[in-house]
Amino acid sequence: MAKVFAIANQKGGVGKTTTCINLAASLVATKRRVLLIDLDPQGNATMGSGVDKQALEHSIYDVLIGESTVGEAMQFSEHGGYQLLPANRDLTAAEVALLEMKMKESRLRYALAPIRENYDYILIDCPPALSMLTVNALVAADGVIIPMQCEYYALEGLSDLVNSIQRISELLNPNLKIEGLLRTMYDPRISLTNDVTEQLKAHFGDKLYDVVIPRNVRLAEAPSFGMPALVYDKQSRGAIAYLALAGELVRRQRNNAKTATA
Repeated sequence: MAKVFAIANQKGGVGKTTTCINLAASLVATKRRVLLIDLDPQGNATMGSGVDKQALEHSIYDVLIGESTVGEAMQFSEHGGYQLLPANRDLTAAEVALLEMKMKESRLRYALAPIRENYDYILIDCPPALSMLTVNALVAADGVIIPMQCEYYALEGLSDLVNSIQRISELLNPNLKIEGLLRTMYDPRISLTNDVTEQLKAHFGDKLYDVVIPRNVRLAEAPSFGMPALVYDKQSRGAIAYLALAGELVRRQRNNAKTATA
C-alpha cells in the first residue's frame, strides 16, 4: 500500500514542484514504484516531467469531477520513470466545481483508493494556497512534506501551515501528520540560514530532514528540458541531494514500520 505524501507550503517559490519531480525520480532510482500527482493549475510538475500540458485528453481535473478514472488520465514520465496524473489550467475550474459536490474534500482520496496498492509512494504537488485542491491533497495524504527556505518570512508562513494541517487532522483526516521539513535553496554561508535551522530543530526536532537541498543552477535548468536533475545532470549537487533525501525518506519509513510492529 502506497504512502501518500502531500508536498505543501502556502508560500510560493519554496521548491515544492522541484521537490516533487526530483524526489519522485530519486525514489524510482531506488526501485520504488511512484505516482506523482500535479494538483497545481499552473501544471509545472506536468511540464517538468516532460508531458505537454496543452495536449492532455484527460487530467486530474477530470478525475476530481468524476469524468475520468485515474487510469484514463495517467501519463508516464519517460525521463523520470514515474507515473503522472497531469494538470493544466482546466484545474482552476475545479475550485468552483468541487464546492457543489458531495464529499468535496475527499474526492482525491476516493479516486486514489483503487490504485494505491500499485505504488510504493504517491507524491502530490500542491498549489501555494490553502484552497479546496490543497484540502483534497491533505485529506488524501498520510503525511505532509514541507519544503521551505531558511528565511524570516518562511517561519511566519510555516506556523499558518502547521495550524492548517492540525485543523485538517482534527476535522477530516485523523491520520494526517507532518512527515518532515525540507530546507531548500540552502546556503550555509548566510547567518540567517543557520539561525532558522536552529529554530526549526528546536520546534520540530527529528521532523527536520538531515538532508538539505542547496542552491543549484542545474536544479533550476532541468524543468525547462522536461526532466529531473538526476537525468539532466546526475553529478550535480542538486541531483545528489535529492537522491540522499530519497534514501532518508525510505529509511525513516522502514524505521517507523519496525517501531509500529515492535
